[in-house]
Amino acid sequence: MATLKEFEEALREHGMHMALALLERLRERDRQTRTIRPARRLTGQKMTPELARQIQELHAATGMTQQEIAFKVGVNQGRVNEVLKRGKWLDDDPHAPEAIARDRAKARMRADPKPRPTRVIGKSAGQTAAKSGAKAGAKAAARKPAPQGQFAFGDL
Repeated sequence: MATLKEFEEALREHGMHMALALLERLRERDRQTRTIRPARRLTGQKMTPELARQIQELHAATGMTQQEIAFKVGVNQGRVNEVLKRGKWLDDDPHAPEAIARDRAKARMRADPKPRPTRVIGKSAGQTAAKSGAKAGAKAAARKPAPQGQFAFGDL
């Protein structure tokens, strides 16, 4: 199967200028009728009990898929699944697991990022050379032995 570009090159090679003109006219028509669709979702909507009830109503009243419902109400498909399959977000209980997880995530986002301690590799200030030598010897003994050399025919 040839690509459109290969087809166009073949038309040029054979001097089929009328077919090339027709192809160009079709391209222009497609460019004029093409619409730029907005992004699927710029920002997610906050899940509320009202939105959860709306999701359930859409699911019951229409034959829409979870993905279509998600696109329509402005949340991701996973949230729609949580509402339909597990009944999440249907009440205003602030102690519900999903509400607690949401509040923790919001708190983490508001908190200042704390620098993580860096890991120091090598000897610490109090470690002596004798201790490090003894530890190195113990580590070497615990390691797998190095592969032995091979004999050549002349060695025997």
